[in-house]
Amino acid sequence: MAERPETRVLTGPDLKAFYKALSNPVRRDILSYLGEHGEANSTSVAKALGESTGTTSYHLRKLAELNLIAEIEEKSSGRERWWKSLMTDIFTPPGLVMTADEREAAVKIGALKMTQDLSLVVSAYTGYDNSAGWNQIQRSGLWMTKDQVAAFVEEYQTLLRKYATEPGDRPSGSRNMAVRLVVLPDQERPQLTLPPEADDD
Repeated sequence: MAERPETRVLTGPDLKAFYKALSNPVRRDILSYLGEHGEANSTSVAKALGESTGTTSYHLRKLAELNLIAEIEEKSSGRERWWKSLMTDIFTPPGLVMTADEREAAVKIGALKMTQDLSLVVSAYTGYDNSAGWNQIQRSGLWMTKDQVAAFVEEYQTLLRKYATEPGDRPSGSRNMAVRLVVLPDQERPQLTLPPEADDD
């Protein structure tokens, strides 16, 4: 089981800086690459992404400033710097008091993530028959108290850590799987109102 990652609460300038980082496709691709391969330098990242080493070096430094990646000092020498992903649990807690700019940044981050998630849902359904069992789709509904919801999410996170591996450590035959969980109250559906029965008189 992978260790529980450090928890970081995003507020203020960090929140806006995080959105700026994620809104850049090169930085998103770098984070994905490091998450898959564990470590890399600007040359290997540039080759994988089809970018120049100058471009990847710049974005790597910016991601390091946000503590999303870190330099591997024992592997770095001269101008060749090696980087690794930092396994962190980044979230904005509910009920957090934010300025208008911070709230706008949080909404934009959510919209950016949801765009990706909607694409994953479409891919899951359209490729379901040909996925040979790799695509799994589950939908459920439960009556739960707020305490039960919190316990459910905690158990879900523990389950994820049971199967998680360190960046770059890929078991034989494994594939990079996208896993999402959304838990929220199901809005009450309006009651169906039937028209009054007509009199037979």
